[in-house]
Amino acid sequence: MTQSPVGPDGSEEQVALSHDGEGDRSMGTEDDRRAALMASLPVADESTPLAAQLAEDARRRIDLHGRRFPRPVTTRIITVANQKGGVGKTTTTVNLAAGLAMAGLNVLVIDNDPQGNASTALGVEHRAGTPSVYEVLVDGDPLASAVQQCPDIPTLWCVPATIDLSGAEIELVSLVSRETRLRRALDEYLAQRERDGLEPIDYVLVDCPPSLGLLTVNAFVVGREVLIPIQCEYYALEGLSQLLKTIELIKAHLNPGLHVSTILLTMYDGRTNLAQQVASEVREHFPEQTLRTTVPRSVRISEAPSHGQTVMTYDPGSTGALAYLEAARELTQRAENRSDEGTNEDRQRNADLRPPQDPPASAHTGSTSHHDHEFAGTIGGPGLRQEEQR
Repeated sequence: MTQSPVGPDGSEEQVALSHDGEGDRSMGTEDDRRAALMASLPVADESTPLAAQLAEDARRRIDLHGRRFPRPVTTRIITVANQKGGVGKTTTTVNLAAGLAMAGLNVLVIDNDPQGNASTALGVEHRAGTPSVYEVLVDGDPLASAVQQCPDIPTLWCVPATIDLSGAEIELVSLVSRETRLRRALDEYLAQRERDGLEPIDYVLVDCPPSLGLLTVNAFVVGREVLIPIQCEYYALEGLSQLLKTIELIKAHLNPGLHVSTILLTMYDGRTNLAQQVASEVREHFPEQTLRTTVPRSVRISEAPSHGQTVMTYDPGSTGALAYLEAARELTQRAENRSDEGTNEDRQRNADLRPPQDPPASAHTGSTSHHDHEFAGTIGGPGLRQEEQR
C-alpha cells in the first residue's frame, strides 16, 4: 500500500509502507521509514514559533498517518467530566472518539448533556422525539433502541441527547435506582452485542453536562474511568477541587472502581506564562494521569461542529486534529501498558458493588486519591488542606 504523509514544506512525500513490515528491505520497516522521515525534518527552536509548529505538525502527520491503535483487553468506559463549562468536554469527547474509531476501534459515544452538542458534532439526528438517552434513563428503554451510527465513520456510534433530557434531572428524583439506570442499560447493551455475535465495543465515552446533578452522577456510575479536560486557565483549576470531592463520594457509595485515569490540557497556548504555569501545576500533582499531549486553541476545532463533523473528518491535517489523534493514541498505549491491571480492575467493577467501607483494590486508584487531596488543598487553601487531612 502507498501512503502519502505530508512533508515539512506542505507537499506530499510518496513512501512505500507495508502492513507486514516487508517490501523494500533497503528502506527497512515501516517504523524505520517513519523515523527517517521525521529525522529529515528541519530543527526549529522557540525563537521561530511558527516554524516549530509546522515542523511539529509534519512530524505528527508522518508518525500518525495510517496507524492502527491496539484494542483494550476489555471495554473501557470513560466518563468525560468537568463541572465548569467551556473547558472542552464535548469537543474532547467527540474528537477522541473519532480518532479512536478512525484508527480501527469500535467506539460508542453517549451524549448525556441536554445541549446535545456531541450529537451535533457527530452528525446524528437529535430533534425532539428522536429515541435518545432520555428514554433510556426515564422510561427504561433499551440502549440499543437509541444507538445511531455516525455517517462519517462506520465504527463510531452515538446515543444522542434531545431537548427532553433537560427535564430528566427532575423526573429522575422519584425513580427507583435513579443513579444506576444508565449503567444497567449500558451493561445490558454490551452483553447483548456479545450474545448476538457482534464485534465488542472497545471504548465508550460519556459526555457530561457542566454541572454535578443526577445526569452527571449517572455518568460517573456508568464509567470505570474519568477523563478530565482542563482548560489552561485559573478558573478551570479552581473548580477541580469540587469535582474531585464528588468523584470521591461516588467511589465511596456507588462505584468503588471509579478513578481519574486521564487528564487532558485543552486550549493550551504555550506563548503565555499562565498556560505554562497551569500545565506545570497539573503535571506536578497528577504526573501519571496527565497526558503528554496538549490540545491548542484552534479555529478548525471550533468550525467543525457547524458542518456536523468532528475536526478529525473536517480537517484531518490541522493542528487540532493531529493533537487529538496523538492524545487518542496515548490513551490506548496507556491501556496497553496496564493490560493485566485493567483486567483485574474490570473483574472487580463487574462484580456486585461492595459496601462503602471497603477500599478500592487498585493501588493505582489509591495513588490518584492521594494526589487529588493534595491538589485540592493547594486550590482551597490551608483550611481545605487540614479538612482533607482530617
